[in-house]
Amino acid sequence: MRDVLSLPINSEEMIVVASDNSGAIGEKEQDAVQVPYETVSYYSFRVAVMECLSAGAQPFAAALQNFCGNDAWDQLIRGIKKGADELGLKELQITGSTESNFNLLQSAIGLSVLGKRQGALPAETLIYTDDTRIAVIGSPLVGQELIEREAEAAPLELFKIINSIKDTETLPVGSKGILNELNGLFSNREFEVKDLESEVDLEKSAGPSTCFIAVFSEDKSEEIRKLAGSYFHILKRKA
Repeated sequence: MRDVLSLPINSEEMIVVASDNSGAIGEKEQDAVQVPYETVSYYSFRVAVMECLSAGAQPFAAALQNFCGNDAWDQLIRGIKKGADELGLKELQITGSTESNFNLLQSAIGLSVLGKRQGALPAETLIYTDDTRIAVIGSPLVGQELIEREAEAAPLELFKIINSIKDTETLPVGSKGILNELNGLFSNREFEVKDLESEVDLEKSAGPSTCFIAVFSEDKSEEIRKLAGSYFHILKRKA
């Protein structure tokens, strides 16, 4: 259900580690997508920190692996700090390393976020009932279309707010798409595209988690719809 590593500290606390990587996106001539390095690290941080928060952990550190060269370091750090500022993570510690012995022809980074959680991660998946409601917040975007349609990506601050609502489960969507993530959530239900009505493509890559799944009960539907605004896309089960 969760794409994270959990490591117990003691009987009450654990460390949650979430990671992301990015390749061929940046400022090098042979990169497939040309964007500033600040943007590259911002979206990589976004993926890892959303995974961490979704697992119920409070992020406290980020570790950056930089294969873009020494000159990219400051921009990459700015991208991480931008994401941290949007989430109010004023005390986030950042460390990392740069490959400086050899120059790669394309840009690449890896990034991990560490968070602290009270109690163990739930081992069981969710139970789908008639009262279960599922929404996608944001749109699945990848590569150049994210640059062109960035306003459709769910804001980090919105994710933090919805993730904090009691009895609401969130799950960031990655490159395998909404349907793949959805089918890892429930122990008693698996969906096919034909089973659901949706305004968004359920099988398309969501790149750097430009959207996320929210699972909630009917009595929270209006609250979440109002919070999400135009980012809200309900998934309706076909009769």
